[in-house]
Amino acid sequence: MFSNGRGMVIAFLFLAGVINYLDRSALSIAAPFIQDDLSLTATQMGIIFSSFSVGYAIFNFLGGMASDKWGAKVTLFVAMIVWSLFSGALVLAVGFASMIVIRILFGMGEGPLSATINKMVNNWFPANQRASVVGLTNSGTPLGGAIAGPIVGFIAISYGWRVSFIAIMVIGLIWAICWWKFVKEKPAESKEQKHTGKSYVAATSEGNLKFTFYLKQKTVLFTALAFFSYNYILFFFLTWFPSYLVDARGLSVENMSIITVIPWIFGFIGLALGGFVSDFFSKKFAQKGVLFSRKLVLVTCLFLSAVCIGFAGLVSTTVSAVTLVALSVFFLYLTGAIYWAIVNDVVDPGNVGSVGGFMHFLANTAGIIGPTLTGYIVDTSGTYTVAFLLAGGLAIVASLAVIRFVRPIVKPA
Repeated sequence: MFSNGRGMVIAFLFLAGVINYLDRSALSIAAPFIQDDLSLTATQMGIIFSSFSVGYAIFNFLGGMASDKWGAKVTLFVAMIVWSLFSGALVLAVGFASMIVIRILFGMGEGPLSATINKMVNNWFPANQRASVVGLTNSGTPLGGAIAGPIVGFIAISYGWRVSFIAIMVIGLIWAICWWKFVKEKPAESKEQKHTGKSYVAATSEGNLKFTFYLKQKTVLFTALAFFSYNYILFFFLTWFPSYLVDARGLSVENMSIITVIPWIFGFIGLALGGFVSDFFSKKFAQKGVLFSRKLVLVTCLFLSAVCIGFAGLVSTTVSAVTLVALSVFFLYLTGAIYWAIVNDVVDPGNVGSVGGFMHFLANTAGIIGPTLTGYIVDTSGTYTVAFLLAGGLAIVASLAVIRFVRPIVKPA
């Protein structure tokens, strides 16, 4: 897994995930300062949180298509530069409207990340390792969320919230330079295999299937629905959990920035393990087909995550709420590699980036709907309880739908 330059690819993709969520989480950590500084209501802050996902969701799709057409290396290089610059540009915000514009552009930059990671993994790793590698590389994202609390919280308290966004912009630009210099699109043997006909891509009619063929498949659409519920919980946690701790639980910003680390650490462990768990079960239940093992992990863990996030809104103590949210994030992230693994399992390699990007686009409409809806619920009800229950209910429905509708795709001859 780590030989012939593959270790470097894993390391760079892992760090890209760390930077991605460090940048993305920074706004939620700095939100109490920003709300006071710019005089924003909870509903306005929810719209700002959601505006990120407008650009993000669209470029999930376009970024996946770009990785198929121009390659994952150049797509991710451009994406990192764009999102880093617009992360830093937040210091120029003067009010509600300017925050929305900057966050949309920032989301456009971050949009291609997951599809390009999946494409890069498809380029570099054999099929029996891809879920493990996707989980390992994507585990950088919750780690980025974990370190965002202490870093952004400390800088915001000590030097002002704007300085923190300049610092993380510089980190991203340094990564982009190193990525371009040291990483290749494909391993050297892939070029040799291309000439000898021994690549991982089977020379069958599958390679000629149109991208639109997959967009009509229930397996793709209901995997996207499950991914939607995953993202609904994730964006609820990512955007509103810090404010929940301050507003509903009465924590100081200092204590909040430390406590938010706990669920992210659980998420890091879950995401790092999720792919390995899936690949283990795919070998153990090989006779039942690879999708059986994917569904086993996806349905079980998504359902448990839903139950935990729902009860987190009902408990009376901060300790129990944080514990349940941490468990929810852990089970949620155990499924994080599965959505991409299913795409790798059922889609021919020539369409992996595009189909993965389309699925990710549908899933991330949750990031548009969820934060704004949560802000509205908090403003109108004065409580976060309904928001917790709604997040859990969606995931339960989606996990049941996966059992019924996710099946192997029958491809035309």
